[in-house]
Amino acid sequence: MKKIITLTVNPAIDKSTTVAGIKPNSKLRCAAPIFEAGGGGINISRVINELGGTSFCMYMAGGPTGTQMHELLVDLEIEQQVIPIAGWLRENLSVTDTTNNQQYRFGMPGPFVNEYEWKNSLRQVESILAPGDFLIASGSLCPGMPKDYFAQVSKIAQNEKAKFNLDTSGEALINGAQAGTYLLKPNLGELATLCGVKSISFLDVEEVAKEFIRNNTCEILVISLGSQGAIMVTNEEVEYIAASIVHQKSTIGAGDSMVAGMVYALAQGKPFTEVVKFGVACGTAATMTEGTQLCKKNDVEELNSWIMANTTTKKDLSVNA
Repeated sequence: MKKIITLTVNPAIDKSTTVAGIKPNSKLRCAAPIFEAGGGGINISRVINELGGTSFCMYMAGGPTGTQMHELLVDLEIEQQVIPIAGWLRENLSVTDTTNNQQYRFGMPGPFVNEYEWKNSLRQVESILAPGDFLIASGSLCPGMPKDYFAQVSKIAQNEKAKFNLDTSGEALINGAQAGTYLLKPNLGELATLCGVKSISFLDVEEVAKEFIRNNTCEILVISLGSQGAIMVTNEEVEYIAASIVHQKSTIGAGDSMVAGMVYALAQGKPFTEVVKFGVACGTAATMTEGTQLCKKNDVEELNSWIMANTTTKKDLSVNA
């Protein structure tokens, strides 16, 4: 199994709690909070750990919250490397109203990162990569970081002959994707951003995805459709993967769980079709847990068995025609 390295430049302590009714201008008495290590790449490392795999978790952090993050990952026995910064690692808050099961999510922007700090992170990534490694950069950028940061990470991965997997949004996604990736997992809105259009209908998504594959360096493009599953497009095939219907408790971490499942399967040498099915199973399983919890291995295995038995592959050898 190839080495998996996750990179999170804007991690967070995810704090979740519940309250019986939310209304303004009132003191709301919440349940005792739960603190969990969060942020795109860190969530991915947590999922890989839950699935029985290992990863090397790199992240930028500073302040007391950075120390708390380190301790949380030690408790999970996840191998880690802290890339130090002066700013305090951010905290996010998720509150669930128990009277109607509505969830409110408050995301903070993250600390300012100066030029020396983000350039140091690139040096640290370059020093750890080896040919054949899977590098997953996931999550948002911190204030102060250049919009082409992930494009610079992509170039490092290419130079080291590692497989770069990107999961972010906005300009950071555009720049990173244009620089070249091994795996991309946009939703419909993000795919529209990548293709320079306002929106993409479900009827047009396949042709738009093929056009993207033709014009960009990307081995596997997986368009996430949320509760409807995903569409995989490669140079040789198109596949629609349906997700099973489950009782959703929270959508936090579903995308990260999906990416984790796919890269975990890729590192095991699974065929692309099985890779994406396993990713959909992981993403769906994450919605079955409460608060900031991620997917559970038993749920993933059960859902993956259903998906494997209920998906039809549409072969299409004319993607590059």
